[in-house]
Amino acid sequence: MKTVQISLNSIDKVKAFVNELAKFNNDFDLVSGRYIIDAKSIMGIFSLDLSKPIDLNIHEGSDPIDSILEKLAPYIISDDGE
Repeated sequence: MKTVQISLNSIDKVKAFVNELAKFNNDFDLVSGRYIIDAKSIMGIFSLDLSKPIDLNIHEGSDPIDSILEKLAPYIISDDGE
């Protein structure tokens, strides 16, 4: 699993982010405080506090994590190096 911090500070960013994730078969979780939601759920994302950075957990799957990170680069603000 790989964890990065992302910023989703506008409705358009959230929509584009979910559309990017839908292209991959891996599982993605967003962690904000004690809440963990499916990152492919647009309704779930809007239940989080989007004014702060959110941790994105990318789980191992059929798509390589490096190619996923490349596509998600516009949203990533911090990479833990894991």
